[in-house]
Amino acid sequence: MSAAYQSFLKEILIDESALQRRVAELGAEVSRDYAHRDGTLLLICILKGGVMFLTDLMRHISVPHEIDFLAVSSYGRGARASTGNVRIDMDLSAQVLGKHVLIVEDIIDSGHTLRFVMDVMAARQPASLGLCTLLDKPSRRTIDIPVDYTGFQIEDKFVFGYGLDLDEKYRNLPFIGVVDLDKVHVE
Repeated sequence: MSAAYQSFLKEILIDESALQRRVAELGAEVSRDYAHRDGTLLLICILKGGVMFLTDLMRHISVPHEIDFLAVSSYGRGARASTGNVRIDMDLSAQVLGKHVLIVEDIIDSGHTLRFVMDVMAARQPASLGLCTLLDKPSRRTIDIPVDYTGFQIEDKFVFGYGLDLDEKYRNLPFIGVVDLDKVHVE
């Protein structure tokens, strides 16, 4: 694995074993909560950051389920904060109507992106609509978002790894690291 990230890694916030342990717990919680619901469970992964979380999470969900992907953007390349303007870059291929939808997200910050996604999904009339996030930064929230499953609540730090990128790189790291913003260089 490339060590190029080490020059701007301030700290490892959540190590690989803690991530995997918590993802397994979340999978068990989702399985328990959806075990007796009639209808299809549809996991909707928000791209690109949620991919690693989704693939690990679904291995621990014991109820039958489908997956689909939604790409939305509110950050530009090199940006360190959301613009608040959200757009759908790639829509779902699956129908949502009548299914139990669980949005799978990497991180919730201000809440603008997830509010937009939740409103779009609710308009498509699912049987139920829930949200599962790996990371939650409640101190940054400017819009109320009901979160059903949270992996970790974190402080207001710029993080990368385990699906979260730094300018589209380093998603492959098996841990969540904190970026030293004084040492990072935007390409």
